[in-house]
Amino acid sequence: MLVWFLPLFLLFLMIGLPVFFGLLAAPGILLWLNGQERDITLLYRNLYNGMDSFPLMAIPFFMLAGELMNRGGITMRLVEFSQAMMGHFRGGLAHVNILSSMLFAGLSGSAVADTSALGSMLIPAMEKQGYTRRFAAAITAASSVIGPIIPPSGIMIIYAYVMGESVAALFLAGIVPGVMVGLGLMLMVKFQADKYDFPVATKKHSWGERGQASLKAFFPLLTPVIILGGILAGVFTPTEAAAVAVAYALIIGLFVMRTLKFSDLPDVLNRAGITSAVVLLLVGAAMAFKTVVSLSHAPETMAEFVLSLTSNPLILLFLINLLLFIVGMFLDAGPAIIILGPILGPIFVSLGVDPIHFAIIMSVNLTVGLATPPMGLVLFVASSVSGERVETISKAILPFLAVEILVIFLITYIPAISMTVPRLTGFAN
Repeated sequence: MLVWFLPLFLLFLMIGLPVFFGLLAAPGILLWLNGQERDITLLYRNLYNGMDSFPLMAIPFFMLAGELMNRGGITMRLVEFSQAMMGHFRGGLAHVNILSSMLFAGLSGSAVADTSALGSMLIPAMEKQGYTRRFAAAITAASSVIGPIIPPSGIMIIYAYVMGESVAALFLAGIVPGVMVGLGLMLMVKFQADKYDFPVATKKHSWGERGQASLKAFFPLLTPVIILGGILAGVFTPTEAAAVAVAYALIIGLFVMRTLKFSDLPDVLNRAGITSAVVLLLVGAAMAFKTVVSLSHAPETMAEFVLSLTSNPLILLFLINLLLFIVGMFLDAGPAIIILGPILGPIFVSLGVDPIHFAIIMSVNLTVGLATPPMGLVLFVASSVSGERVETISKAILPFLAVEILVIFLITYIPAISMTVPRLTGFAN
């Protein structure tokens, strides 16, 4: 009877129950109906145990670092740097939007933060230059999914925590796929710019002007270098790296660039605390949900069903990508990873797929789901920032989603894309 926990959970989502309550209510009701009251206690105890983890402390620290940098005007400096480098191309502001997302990814690792911070600046600017508001919102939403792919990445920290993988290996494996998504979106913008005669944002900057923009963006761009460099050199753990990122953001905001005031800190801490609480509550609920997954023997049942379809790993990877894409339409990436990772990961590892490779397939696919209609979270954020309806943004984003889906299949069937950097640095076999 416990195998019905997933359909019941999906039913709760369809009727509008928040994900956090659905993750607890669905298994709780079935355990009660099954006469397993003792396991209900275990379920809700694991809500706290799921959050009580040292590696997960990296999530609120990275979110706080992102908030500090955003409030300190660092986002503006990244946009100015991007504009100096790419603003002279046709469709320049669209290219600037994508490059800014790639750079911002190295600071926050959050698609929602990217959409909110960059969208509030670039969507009005793009509209003034003649772009439609729905296109500006669509490219902002589409490029924001790069945030959780290029390190640091909150969802990769969650995956590593749930599946016992190396955070550093996952961070390194996400670099090339993240860059590929950005370059793919730029190619689509170039195609549309030539077809629809998009405007040029600015005149071509001289190398001196580009140098000045680079100097202004130097300290923000140094953040991912410090984070990854410290982790790879063994100076600090990913959690400690997140704390270092906060200290670094405070120092450059308050004392170096002097764009952050002490009076800004209470609001920054409040925003970061609320965002972190939402994520950690979902992680805790999903870990409790995972308890019932184990009790119901759903992983074994799912493995038998999947392997009964075909034993060809290439076909299975195609089918799993379809499944993850559909799941990503309705469920946030973090809970989806915690629920499906323990079920799907062992199946593909047993078929010879490298666990780091599968982690990237799953993470990128579910991240793209954040921008996928009808329930993609960043679509709603982009709608809120732009004032455009979700339905119209969903239509405009389809060409960019096609590019991202193509990148997902390239990552799936060419393991070297994600595995080369971890192997060269000794973090993968």
